[in-house]
Amino acid sequence: MLIRILAVGQRSPRWVDEAVSDYLKRFPSGLDVELVAVKTENRTGDPTRRTEAATLMAREAERLRAKLPPRARVVVLDEHGDDLRTTALARRLQQWQQAADPVAILIGGPDGLDAGLKAEAQERIRLSSLTLPHALVRVLLAEQLYRAWSINAGHPYHRE
Repeated sequence: MLIRILAVGQRSPRWVDEAVSDYLKRFPSGLDVELVAVKTENRTGDPTRRTEAATLMAREAERLRAKLPPRARVVVLDEHGDDLRTTALARRLQQWQQAADPVAILIGGPDGLDAGLKAEAQERIRLSSLTLPHALVRVLLAEQLYRAWSINAGHPYHRE
């Protein structure tokens, strides 16, 4: 099974790339989790102009759609999404694995995700009530997916 994390933004600090890479290589064969970064639209204009932000997010959405695996279940990270405990994420991961279709988890750019793209998603998940830097979201998501796998596998990584 494939889980593809699609994240807007190509430049992350080295520690972010190293942390994400460390978690992604821990998954067993048969559960492939990968991170694919897509280009952020250049934000040179006034960030308070909503029409400009909407246009930029729409362009980023097209790039994200182009990287979706065929038949993918689309899950967006969204502040208004389901607030899951780690054990609930583990159950979702188990359901995704049983369905056997690829899963694409989308992380938006500086202005978030395009409204149309969010509407197309099958699921919305909220990682936190806090506002998190996008680079940190990548690490947090990779770790939580690994933790969810460890719960399902009975691996000692997760302790309650």
